[in-house]
Amino acid sequence: MPVDTSGVTPRARALSAAIRSIRERSGVSGRELSKRLGLSHGTVSHWETGRRVPTPEDVASLLTAAGITGDEKQRVVELARHASEPNWLTVGMPGIPQQLAGAVECERAASSIAEWEPMGLPGLLQTADYARTISKASGLATADVEQRVMLRIARREVLTRRDPVRFLALIGEDALRDRIGEPEVMEEQLRYLLDLGLHDNVTVQVVQPRIGWHPGLAGPFVLYDFPDAPSVVHFEHFSSGAFVPDADDVQAYQCAVDNIRRVALSPAQTTERITEILKELRHEA
Repeated sequence: MPVDTSGVTPRARALSAAIRSIRERSGVSGRELSKRLGLSHGTVSHWETGRRVPTPEDVASLLTAAGITGDEKQRVVELARHASEPNWLTVGMPGIPQQLAGAVECERAASSIAEWEPMGLPGLLQTADYARTISKASGLATADVEQRVMLRIARREVLTRRDPVRFLALIGEDALRDRIGEPEVMEEQLRYLLDLGLHDNVTVQVVQPRIGWHPGLAGPFVLYDFPDAPSVVHFEHFSSGAFVPDADDVQAYQCAVDNIRRVALSPAQTTERITEILKELRHEA
């Protein structure tokens, strides 16, 4: 009988990602870890995939068996303690923040994603050099910069896997005209957007500036739709983020996506506009 995942929260998805990452880093197989805990292999496997949510006590035992102690153990146990809570406001931590781990898990599980970015480019559409430039400008240490870039590239797999996620990217035109890094960085990024627009599962639409009010002026957001769980809205800020699964809020943002699309350039017009901006950039160089 299939497991009911309709109650899976973004925090629970982040917990499953943390458990899987810790087990892989420990070098202990899932079967060996299950044996140490006196549990079936299927139980630990379900924890890693998010099909079941372990109790804080289960997580504490698992971390001890994997050799995890100190602050990391405390953070993951705390994550498990609140895994069933739907709304999630998090603050950044060194390395990979919990909210980023939650976003990655949402990307992997989603059947479709709609993202509105008025001033930047969606992470799933960023090239390595574009992402690296932003991370360096944010003041991250070199090791953390490369970790973020590697994660960014790995996240793009959801767009190209056998059963790819459907991705709608609504982008403010100012983001395409900004100068992130050297001219070559932006040239490569714009060319990459044009290439992605050729994929059947990726739709890119540009929203021009100064066209009057539309709901996108309230700020960026990401809307995740899942085949086995309610939709979730994610707001990401500089060092924090929030997941909101409230049905009324989700419906409001679904309407916002429709309204932003109405004022956006069509995909074909978007291709023309990106091509024009690319020519302007080359001319300036």
